[in-house]
Amino acid sequence: MLTFLKNWTLPVAMVLGIIGYPLFLALEFTVPYLIFFMLLLTFCKVPIQNLRIRLHHFIMLAIQLGGGMLVFYLLRPYNILIAEVGMVCFICPTATAAAVITNKLDGNMNSVTAYTLLSNIVAAFAIPLLFTMIQDVPTLSFTESMLAILYKVFPILFLPILAAWFISKQLPKVHHVLVNKTEFAFYLWALSLSIAIAKTIQALKDYDFSWLLLLGISLMAFFVCFIQFYFGKKLGTRFNEKIACGQALGQKNTILAIWIAYTYLNPLVTIGPGVYIFLQNGFNAWQLAVHRRRKESKLV
Repeated sequence: MLTFLKNWTLPVAMVLGIIGYPLFLALEFTVPYLIFFMLLLTFCKVPIQNLRIRLHHFIMLAIQLGGGMLVFYLLRPYNILIAEVGMVCFICPTATAAAVITNKLDGNMNSVTAYTLLSNIVAAFAIPLLFTMIQDVPTLSFTESMLAILYKVFPILFLPILAAWFISKQLPKVHHVLVNKTEFAFYLWALSLSIAIAKTIQALKDYDFSWLLLLGISLMAFFVCFIQFYFGKKLGTRFNEKIACGQALGQKNTILAIWIAYTYLNPLVTIGPGVYIFLQNGFNAWQLAVHRRRKESKLV
């Protein structure tokens, strides 16, 4: 039983988030702390001096931002809601847990961590600018929007960096323990996933919409998820970082995406990132299963 739970942690976390969503909604306040400790464990294993911004990081950034605007302007004349879903799922920055999955897949965790920092910093400046461009009457000014996103991003992204640096310099014994406990970050991510799934179920229950609209939103989320993982892996193959680039471009900070959609757009747009949660983590579960079978076959 324990082996099954370890091998299928992500699907189990998703199912628990569905069937136990009232319980996990009550745990929503823990998400910033979960992300903080996930990143703390990651940064303890990946020294800051090892983070390097490379050419392919800027190419992925262009896909992330350019793809979002392209989808929006192509679909806006036909269905503004689905156009906004596509844009939000594209321009949303990399999930802070992408490095955790990359590590499980034996990918380049340094590269993913570097892009996570880059994409979140750029998103904090780019998203307010883009949204003030597409809105007839912006709900927030550019400065207010940028500060609001930075307020969301800074504590959970930069404080773990500072904490990891301090621990490595001043508390070497603690640092040694944390480095040997990086596997624990994966299970923290599973708990945060259950909470995110619970938020999606709440959104589906709270808003009135047609099943045809839900199908359109789901198909758009599937399209964006597929495109980003596909181009990420294609680009990564060229730069010998297939796993890292796939996760960096495809695995999104959907919690931030839901907040962005709710703050700037129609609340129904939040369903798009919610569907994306199921898609990206279903794909991650499949990747982990394939990777595990390959490792097991090599041991035979």
